Amino acid sequence: MNPLIKIRRDLHQIPELGFQEVKTQAYLLSYLKSLPQDRITIKKWRTGLFVKIQGLNPQKTIGYRTDIDGLPISEETGLQFSSSHADHMHACGHDFHMSIALGVLTYFTGNPIADNLLFIFQPAEEGPGGAEPMLKSEEMMEWKPDLIFALHIAPEYPVGTIAVKEGLLFANTSELFIDLKGKGGHAARPHETNDMVVAACTLVNQLQTIISRNVDPLDSAVITIGKITGGTVQNIIAENARLEGTIRTLSSESMKKVKHRIEALVKGIEAGFECEAVIDYGSMYHQVYNTESVTRDFMKYLQKETEVKVIECKEAMTGEDFGYMLKEIPGLMFWLGVDSPYGLHHAKLTPNEAAIDVAVSVMTSYISHLENKI
Repeated sequence: MNPLIKIRRDLHQIPELGFQEVKTQAYLLSYLKSLPQDRITIKKWRTGLFVKIQGLNPQKTIGYRTDIDGLPISEETGLQFSSSHADHMHACGHDFHMSIALGVLTYFTGNPIADNLLFIFQPAEEGPGGAEPMLKSEEMMEWKPDLIFALHIAPEYPVGTIAVKEGLLFANTSELFIDLKGKGGHAARPHETNDMVVAACTLVNQLQTIISRNVDPLDSAVITIGKITGGTVQNIIAENARLEGTIRTLSSESMKKVKHRIEALVKGIEAGFECEAVIDYGSMYHQVYNTESVTRDFMKYLQKETEVKVIECKEAMTGEDFGYMLKEIPGLMFWLGVDSPYGLHHAKLTPNEAAIDVAVSVMTSYISHLENKI
């Protein structure tokens, strides 16, 4: 078996949530320590890792980032190597991402280039967000790369395809939590209560008007309420309700406007239903904005020097905290085709493992090409 496929399957069985990636970190460390150590320096950061490969005559540092956490999803793939952690799954391809990163890293331990390489194994991409604090860490300050790259699997593209674009690739995203507190009571005496189920339902409908009436039609934004909880039993009017969702916008200005309108509507709910409301925006991710010059060079190189199919894609409403790194460091993220009938965050996601070698070949070739460029 291809050793990278074995690594992927091993990692697939031990998905862990953000900042809980203890087994994952231990597995990565065990593999890294099996490699020649003469040019490798490893530093732990919480449940993540920084791995530096010393260059032969470094003029710059080239960074490569992979995320390492899983999702709170019960796997339904039926694979022999399915998750061994109940209600947890690598349903966003981070097992692929790590395997690819290890493949690229392994290549350069045996084929060193002039420049330094920094591999970043980042926890908590799915939440609460590991990129921003990792970017501010002492380790990153010491080894901060001059260029940085990352990829994300794309179930909708066939193996052998890379999709990318200059500029905005992924949206600004924010979590959204709204807690409503009113006055509960007997179902037979609604006039003595302030029903928070009715208030929550009213608010959900009002939130959707923000997109249709407050966002420029030529811009894009999405508000999704994915979960509502409220009440205790069927014959008691609910005293509390909670809405949980996300906000996604293609511009930071739209994010500010959407949040301003959410706050205004929530104040209206407080007045109209004589209740109290608390808004929590949770984690917010900065947009993924690919550096134009780097992306152009990447696309031209792939088209000329490799056999992969390069597609110039459209921006997506997907969120990714790699955007914080691209805010500080030139670089790019691209989509890697993995040809799965099920999409990201789906319990039956089954990416084609042939894509692992495609990505390793692309990145080792392109990084080697970069060593002669400043």
